[in-house]
Amino acid sequence: MKKLYVFVALCSVMVASAQKKPSVKFANKLFANKSYVQAAEMYSTLKPNRMILQNMGDCYFYNAQMDAAVKNYGQLFFQYKDSVTPEYYFRYAHALKAIKDYEKADKIMGEYLKYEVNTQLFIENLRNIVPFDYELQLMTKTNDTGDFGLSFYKEGKVVFASLRSAESSMYGWNNKPYLDLFEATVNKDNQLENIVPFPKSINTKTHESNAVFSADGKIMYFSRTNDKRVKVGDEKFASVKIFKAEWIDNDWKNVTELPFCSAEFSTQHPYLTPDGKKLFFSSDRPGGLGSFDLYYVDVKEDGTYSEPVNLGEVINTPHLEQFPFVTTDGTLYFASNGHEGMGGLDIYMTKMADGKWMKPLDLGETINSGYDDFGYVLNEKTQEGYLSSNRKGYDNLYSFKRKDNERRYIVEGDVKDKVTKQLLPGTQISLYDENDVLVGQMVVGSNAEYFFNTKPNKKYRIEAIRDLYIPHSEFFMTDQEGNVRFEIELIVESYDDAEDIVVTKTDGYVYIELENIYFDLNKWDIKPDAAKILDVLVGLMKKYPRMEIQIGAHTDSRATETYNLMLSNNRAASTLEYIVSQGVDRNRLRHKGFGESMPLVKCGDNCTEAEHSINRRCEFRILK
Repeated sequence: MKKLYVFVALCSVMVASAQKKPSVKFANKLFANKSYVQAAEMYSTLKPNRMILQNMGDCYFYNAQMDAAVKNYGQLFFQYKDSVTPEYYFRYAHALKAIKDYEKADKIMGEYLKYEVNTQLFIENLRNIVPFDYELQLMTKTNDTGDFGLSFYKEGKVVFASLRSAESSMYGWNNKPYLDLFEATVNKDNQLENIVPFPKSINTKTHESNAVFSADGKIMYFSRTNDKRVKVGDEKFASVKIFKAEWIDNDWKNVTELPFCSAEFSTQHPYLTPDGKKLFFSSDRPGGLGSFDLYYVDVKEDGTYSEPVNLGEVINTPHLEQFPFVTTDGTLYFASNGHEGMGGLDIYMTKMADGKWMKPLDLGETINSGYDDFGYVLNEKTQEGYLSSNRKGYDNLYSFKRKDNERRYIVEGDVKDKVTKQLLPGTQISLYDENDVLVGQMVVGSNAEYFFNTKPNKKYRIEAIRDLYIPHSEFFMTDQEGNVRFEIELIVESYDDAEDIVVTKTDGYVYIELENIYFDLNKWDIKPDAAKILDVLVGLMKKYPRMEIQIGAHTDSRATETYNLMLSNNRAASTLEYIVSQGVDRNRLRHKGFGESMPLVKCGDNCTEAEHSINRRCEFRILK
């Protein structure tokens, strides 16, 4: 999303664009310089192709014009889906979520993630587990001032970034002034008043944003865009850096860049913990998980800093993690579009337990929208605070009041592979009551996390089902306490790990390896020796009642292709009927004859008898 704020210090290249004859070359130059408004205008006059549709979609996407983004991405997918790169699946899905087309968004995001997504169910489940509900109020009478990133200041004042500066040059990204920092007060109606820009020692001709202050108000950290662009890879850009300033003699002095910043990557969105000992920030520096990650440094007593520490993969994703805020009890709030959410940047919360970050929790639909929601700050005493959002098409500040959600009994946890301990997104989790009646079901998202509403003093069974894995259940009992959260980690084991005769072959499929089953020449009835071998398969299928298999029969090449195909179909069908006769449900079995089309030994018409016998075989592939 556009909250990258990797600002390009463009001059006014594009003032003359209105006089320039429309051309793909010049439109591409505008786009490369991130002059998205003017690039979109020029692209709209040109005949659309794949590149133009991609770029137009991006121009609108990065400026939160999601209806227009959906229109262009939709045409892109309609005409060129086979050649669309993965990042456009991600952006298109987020744009669709913004306009609440969850059905199409989930389909596109599912294709991107390679597992099922259900945003509506995700939102409904959050209603049961978020700790707070929020009441929001816009802090200005208009919604086009471009305010965001508010922080608490001294003597009842707040500080925020804004496009309000009339003296600033125009920024090509959105055809708005460059960002400056402003201070203000908030009246009893939660409206901004007495708005004053920071002095020129802080506000420059480039962007300033996201100021944060020490508890005594004497130290400020803030983001500022570099005044020069440098080439990194194939792109020239101006990075964002964090600066420190000191309040001396009623002015901000000693404005210095922090030592862990660089012109080759961005470091932004500082947040100083209440005790002043840790500085959190967002950065796309090398070594992260992708795009922007959250980091912290220790602020030492002598004013120096430790090396940046990445907060790790529980919090960070290959996409955006930004705008950290930490309360006195150590709760971290941040914005992300990489975790499962409602579209755009959502606000999440997490805490540390036993030295590790817990899985982030989306704050839910009373605060998050399908657009970018970010910059969460909280007054812990009053349970009131502020956030930023572009849900009305521009960045705006909102005040909020939060109240406790009616806490319910919750069972939650995640799903992992028993052997590798890897998370297993796309697993179906079902909750059954004491009478084994299904009371809840969901498919886990990218964090493999599930959660269900339960009732007090009840017994439940929770079950994980996944193709090619053994179903796994856990039983638990709720008590009478009203705010208990049961955390159950479901560990599921693959058939391959559990059974020696189950193997994953080089074709990627999972097979049950049995001795070869032999048929008499030109016949397909099951002989006693074959029945003994198939009884091993019957026992395995009875052991795992949800296992489904495909029986594939193959012949040698000593007949016509048509005859061999018929013969193999008959042998596969005969094998299926034997298994059914031993008490296995027919619905769990599929059969297919392949004839001579898939020989193990490709010897053509010159096969030995031994090679022919190898090619005559039945294979048993596990489907579920």
